[in-house]
Amino acid sequence: MNGAAFFLAVNFIIAICFGAVFAVVSTRSRSRTAALWFAAAFTVASLSAVCELLVAYTSLTKFWAIGAFASVLGGMILLRIGIGELYGRKVAPGRAGCFLLASIVVDLLIYDLPRGTAAHAFSYQTPFALMLLTSAAAVFSSTRRLAIDRALGYLLVATGLHFFAKASLAVIAGAGTTAKDYIGTNYALISQSSTAVLVVAVGLTLLSVLVLEIMADERSNSEKDTLSGLANRRGFENGVKAAMALAPKGGHAVIICDLDHFKRINDTYGHHGGDLVIQAFGDLLRTRAAKNAVVGRIGGEEFAIFLPNTTLDMATLFAQALRGGTMEITVSALPSSFAVTASFGVAELAPGDALAGAMRDADAALYQAKRSGRNRVKQARPAGYPEPAAINAHK
Repeated sequence: MNGAAFFLAVNFIIAICFGAVFAVVSTRSRSRTAALWFAAAFTVASLSAVCELLVAYTSLTKFWAIGAFASVLGGMILLRIGIGELYGRKVAPGRAGCFLLASIVVDLLIYDLPRGTAAHAFSYQTPFALMLLTSAAAVFSSTRRLAIDRALGYLLVATGLHFFAKASLAVIAGAGTTAKDYIGTNYALISQSSTAVLVVAVGLTLLSVLVLEIMADERSNSEKDTLSGLANRRGFENGVKAAMALAPKGGHAVIICDLDHFKRINDTYGHHGGDLVIQAFGDLLRTRAAKNAVVGRIGGEEFAIFLPNTTLDMATLFAQALRGGTMEITVSALPSSFAVTASFGVAELAPGDALAGAMRDADAALYQAKRSGRNRVKQARPAGYPEPAAINAHK
């Protein structure tokens, strides 16, 4: 086995392995369809190595040569379809099929041309380059802007341009007189080795994109309360850290709220009834809060809201609005006479202060609201600071 044949075998193994890995990743990825397209792409492209070896060692030279061309291009087209699924830049399957058929026809027409000519070399390599460059364009035109996405785009550009470089090298160094001669040329050794490197690079980068998605989803799931649909305590604290990093010099506010007499709800209507109330209250908080707010369920019937760049009085007015909205909650599975109320504690978070301190202040204000009769809003203010009369408004 010469060097080119060795790299053909290596490329086959690499492509098959990537196909298998993408198939496995698809079982955990939110981009399952894209991962399956990638698995199909590498699997189909792996057949080109088999075809190239059959060109050299069987008598059906033309048939296997066309097969090698079609399998490589077919794999790239499947890759483009997968990238379109992943980056929201889908390609019509019919158009992709027409491109494949047209390229095969061109390959048939140029088959008998001298292989070292520019006409043959560039006609043969251009479809590969175009498909990869359009894949790069799909990545760059998408709304995804992570570093790994940009790296993939640049890598696809480099891989696409490398096919033009291969065409130039075929003209300069020669690619053999016939298709059967190809495997014994130095050009074949360079071509297959460079392709092996780029196939690995593209495959690993695509795999990294999908794995990072899986990791992000797992992190999101670990920070989410499944009952209310809000962040859990860990997710709330991490969300607040991220929000504070965006506005480190701003004044913020924290609201802690607690459903009144929740044990009585569970005792009267069962835990299913209590769950429905928590879901309804979570929906209220999520829909009423601003987009930049962080909302979480931090305990059984206890919730927290972080309001960036918000004064204490503004947060108090918002808490009053939530208090009124809570009394309007209806739960279809519970009697129409059933009423939900909640108590609220509001505290400010000055620049440089720790979240834990503001949470303690808001929690103390919440318990003051509870002791004052529930269904109230209380502010955490310095001693002797007058409270606005509106804060104690209640049912």
